[in-house]
Amino acid sequence: MPSTALSVGPDQTCQVHLTSGGVSVLVDLSDARLPSIAHWGAALPDLDESEAATLVRATTYGRGGNDVDVPVRVAVLPEHHAGWTGRPGISGCRDDGSGWSPRFTVTAAETRTDAAADAAAYGTLCTLGAGTLHVTAADDEARLGLTLEIELLPTGLVRTRATVTNDGDTDYALDELALVLPVPNHANEIHDLAGHWGTERAPQRKEFTVGQHLREGRKGRTGADAAYVLSTGARGFGFRQGEVWGVHTAWSGNHRHWAERLFNGRTVIGGSELLLPGEGRLSPGESSCSPWVFGAYGDGLDAQAARFHGWLRSRPTHPQTPRKVTLNVWEAVYFDHDLARLVDLADRAAALGVERFVLDDGWFGARRDDHAGLGDWVVSPDMWPDGLGPLVDHVTALGMEFGLWFEPEMVNLDSDVARAHPEWIMATGNRIPVESRHQQVLNLGIPGAYAHVRDQMVAVLEAYDIGYLKWDHNRDLVDAGTAPTGRAGVHEQTLATYRLMAELKERFPGLEIESCSSGGARVDLAVLEHTDRVWTSDCIDPLERQSMHRWTQQLIPPELMGSHVASGASHTTGRSHSLHFRAGTAVWGHLGIEWDLARASEAELAELGDWVAFYRRHRDLLHTGAVVRLDDVLPELHVHGVVSPDRDEALFAVVCTGRAIVDPVGRMRLGGLDPARRYRVRDVTPSRPPHGMPQPPAWWPDAEGVLLRGRSLQAVGVETPALSPDELVILHLTSD
Repeated sequence: MPSTALSVGPDQTCQVHLTSGGVSVLVDLSDARLPSIAHWGAALPDLDESEAATLVRATTYGRGGNDVDVPVRVAVLPEHHAGWTGRPGISGCRDDGSGWSPRFTVTAAETRTDAAADAAAYGTLCTLGAGTLHVTAADDEARLGLTLEIELLPTGLVRTRATVTNDGDTDYALDELALVLPVPNHANEIHDLAGHWGTERAPQRKEFTVGQHLREGRKGRTGADAAYVLSTGARGFGFRQGEVWGVHTAWSGNHRHWAERLFNGRTVIGGSELLLPGEGRLSPGESSCSPWVFGAYGDGLDAQAARFHGWLRSRPTHPQTPRKVTLNVWEAVYFDHDLARLVDLADRAAALGVERFVLDDGWFGARRDDHAGLGDWVVSPDMWPDGLGPLVDHVTALGMEFGLWFEPEMVNLDSDVARAHPEWIMATGNRIPVESRHQQVLNLGIPGAYAHVRDQMVAVLEAYDIGYLKWDHNRDLVDAGTAPTGRAGVHEQTLATYRLMAELKERFPGLEIESCSSGGARVDLAVLEHTDRVWTSDCIDPLERQSMHRWTQQLIPPELMGSHVASGASHTTGRSHSLHFRAGTAVWGHLGIEWDLARASEAELAELGDWVAFYRRHRDLLHTGAVVRLDDVLPELHVHGVVSPDRDEALFAVVCTGRAIVDPVGRMRLGGLDPARRYRVRDVTPSRPPHGMPQPPAWWPDAEGVLLRGRSLQAVGVETPALSPDELVILHLTSD
């Protein structure tokens, strides 16, 4: 990658302007100080050297009463010595207490971009498009080295990470390596997500007042209650309007997100790995690298999400083939692995157009229920006397891909591996951690344990034609230590998991992996470097999924979001819903089925087949289009859709989740369309709402559709159809 060296020194002015995707990041490196971001937000076209220098001065915080005597400069890695009294960028010290407040001096800086012509240096300002600012710095007194990277991706997404090196001759105990991005004072609301098992990614919003809004994940995995994307914005921001700045820590272990406002108005959002005691201890010459901390700016939450989606879709590892309709057998058979029953299920699935068949938990070792067998990844001779071959061969002969469930990081005490190697169980204090789901954690940070899991998985993958792994992770990491001392091991476990996924993918090209973790407890940008899909939630109740799908897409696009049609009565909530609502909810992600099809009626199978055909017909649009979520006309009415990249085509769902307090509801205004184009609007709902539409709006399209310009659909809107609770309709828009 071509690079351009920058002139940095104690008495030199140096600014870097990164701009791409409608976003600008203006960075100040003057006086050999750590990089400080003067502006992160809307693009600043034609920014010249004089204006850049003036903007840096104009955005420098003023001095308040009883403040330090120099303006406080907040670096990407904030420094306590500079007068910053918020969360510091480095927390740690040596055994004698020194090195806890380092003062770094930049020793070198360069910009890196894919095209050298994109970078232009004029005097004290270097301007480039998408690219990276790479900075090295040192504190000779603290005997620490530092590398900082600030990268602006083509979609306007910014990310930063830091690496600290112990240049001394004694150990350095690093507690935290934290990175921040500045937000303006008018970002006065905080929005992030919470939740729990079965209700992942529930939104919450609060005023951004003085103090720190801190979200910590101490579960050894991302967590069903993770902040996910922590955003701040102008009061009242929504999906389609209002400036918003958000941060995501790309790490699948313990982590932090925060938003912080000091008494003097200085305001930042940030992220870091949450290191357990001792995990960051650096011997002489050792380094520690932070996770990438991503920042997404946009005018509205949809614009923010589009930056994440665009970058994910641009990666070489992003799924390039159509997302296969998947049947997972868990809620159909649970642990009852009867070959004849599974063959019948495969036959029924293939007849519907299903393209992947996944055998879930229960095929290995002594696994007849969830009390035993985890860790013994050998096909059970009792359950499968002829091996998995008869089922795999039948499935693949039907033209479907075969997938298999694993939980590689977990172990039952009642297993061969736990009996042979109790020291491989993550534990501390010479005790076994509290049980969860009748299981413990197998320490992949121990080479022998890692090799055991890898070799057993490789043996199964070599023996059978398997193209897909459902990779589960069903408990938090509590008391997660490493024998014999019990030292904390979450950091090493997380890295080992990434390494195992990467090794299997390298060994078996084309293998896809789904990240499942008690449902949706491991959804983050780091695990998606190694996986091709996430399981949104163990709760497939479509009413619950309406909200979970909406907010899961704040980070990831629909094609990465597992979304299944379950049986009529939800296994997690007990609610009953029509197939119309279940399937009409599921088609907006990566479609699958989690239902005993032998219990479905002929009419239900015919209707389900129509929905599968609808998904297969429209999945290119569903999985390449820009996600559009309309701010609710009423809390009970959700309108969302996708618009093709060229804005030539769109699909929108109108979803009723409850009885409205007004009747009729009123107008809905669509979004993301080309204002000048004329669109033909058709109702393409595969199955009619169970209660019908007793009084369709006067404009409602017949078979020929109706013509409306994008400008009219967005600025004026159309009357909303009258729907009963838990019903929906789908509109297809094509440029006429």
